[in-house]
Amino acid sequence: MFKRFLILIFLIFSHNAIALDKETTFNKELFDKAQSEGKTVIVSSWIKYCTSCASQMKVLNKAKDEFDNIEYFTFDVRNEEIAKLFNVKYQTTLLIFKENKEIYRSIGETTKDLIYKAIKSST
Repeated sequence: MFKRFLILIFLIFSHNAIALDKETTFNKELFDKAQSEGKTVIVSSWIKYCTSCASQMKVLNKAKDEFDNIEYFTFDVRNEEIAKLFNVKYQTTLLIFKENKEIYRSIGETTKDLIYKAIKSST
């Protein structure tokens, strides 16, 4: 019984830790600037307590350090203004833009190999 209690406590704290890491970094001016500079722009949506969002964000945070000339933005999918701008209705939506065009969209993708493949094809 005590072991189950400890597991439950661990899951609650790890779940909350995932939720705390998320913040909206999207800024329309910075998005436009990055595109005008010829960068590949990645935008992902999240919602609090979404574990697949956290998994995707981990991959994307590593990618921004491993790929040159990319800009990465995130936003809470409940932000209606940003969600409407990109026509995003679900968390864990991944968008990639190049030369002012959306060139990639996925929902729920968290696999490093597939995300990196999408980024490589756009750089």
